Parts: sequence; C-alpha cells; structure tokens
Amino acid sequence: MTAARLAASLWALAASAALAAGPEVPLVQRPVQGFVANPPGSYALPVIQPATDGVVLEGDRVPRRLARYTHGAVTLLSFVYTYCTDPTGCPLAYATFEDLRQRVAARPALQGQVRFVSLSFDPVHDTPDAMRLYGGGRARSAAVPWHFLTTYSMRFLKPILDGYGQDVEVERDADGRPTRAITHMLKVFLIDQGGMVREIYSSAFLHPEVMLNDIETLVLQDRAHAP
Repeated sequence: MTAARLAASLWALAASAALAAGPEVPLVQRPVQGFVANPPGSYALPVIQPATDGVVLEGDRVPRRLARYTHGAVTLLSFVYTYCTDPTGCPLAYATFEDLRQRVAARPALQGQVRFVSLSFDPVHDTPDAMRLYGGGRARSAAVPWHFLTTYSMRFLKPILDGYGQDVEVERDADGRPTRAITHMLKVFLIDQGGMVREIYSSAFLHPEVMLNDIETLVLQDRAHAP
C-alpha cells in the first residue's frame, strides 16, 4: 500500500470513528456558580406543571409519544437544533448534558434512574437521520440513555413548544427572507419519574453540580415513596 493510500485509509477510519462518536463536545463558557449547592434530599422541588406530550421521532423513524421519554425516569429535556452556534444556547446544553451524563454514570445508585432528551426545534432540517448523527455514540449509551428526537413537522412540534412555554422565532435576512438561524431562550426542563416538571433551568443557571443534586433529590424522593 502506498503512503498516500495508507494516509487516506487512516483518515477514513478516523472520520468514521468521529462520526460514530457524535460531535465533539463544544467549548462553551459555563455560567459561574457563586454559591454552594444544597446537598441532595435536603430540600424539595415543587411541581411546576405536567410534562407536555406529543408525537416524536427517533433515529429509527418510528412515531412515539413524547411521554415515553418523560415518564419512568428522572429526565432532563432540552430543545435544540443541530447547527446552532450560540455559545449560550444549544452548545451549552449539549456540553452540560455530556458533563452530567458522565457524573450520573459514575454513581451506581443512579443507574437506570436518569435519561437525557434533546428535541429539535427544526423538523425540516433536523430529520431523524440528522439527529441520529448529532447524537452519535451518545445516543446508544445503555448506562445513561440520551435520546435525540425530532418531529414530523412544525404542526406536530408547535403544541409541544407551546406546552413547555418555549418561544422560538426564525431570524430573517435584510430582505425579510427566513434564514436557518433560530432565536430562542435556552431552557432545560427537569422532569420527575411521574412526568411532572420540577425545575426549569436557564442558561445562567446550568450548573452541573446543582442539577445533579436536583436529580438525586428526585431519585431519593421516589425511593422514599416506593411501597
């Protein structure tokens, strides 16, 4: 094999491995946590609202109820789009989820108790295949499931966005034509095992230590009420 062909083969293998692993965790500027987080179980998280349901699609293109992904485990849900570059938006949510996924995986008591869900704002461009590639190997983690979802169309997505109070607007160019840029306020929803929203984090409050303690608090609460 020539040196050029060997180099090309190695490049192809590296590219395939990178694609399978999913995108690099983006470099983001995390919000500063200027306080000490309360220990898990030392506080209560009030019920805010029921988690909104709807029809969603995963990489296998099989339509399922969103409730399938918001019941039965403590869930962190965020709305994203795959080509977002705002460092205080989707990339921050992605990096925070990956940080938390590793922390959860390191705690045996949380195994099988937690999941992550990323649902696209843009069903036109973020097809099931696009979301599958966006998730890469993270979408196939059995220890800490991370589901990358989309919908058939805006007709299916809008009731979900409305239910969560998630405003979104497509930016327009100088001629008034819609672009692919989407304006939105980052929100991450913490949902308990029964499908109730218990906390809503904005970009200024995405502190992994605090969020992990909130997750553990809900797991402890569920165990305390188990028969």
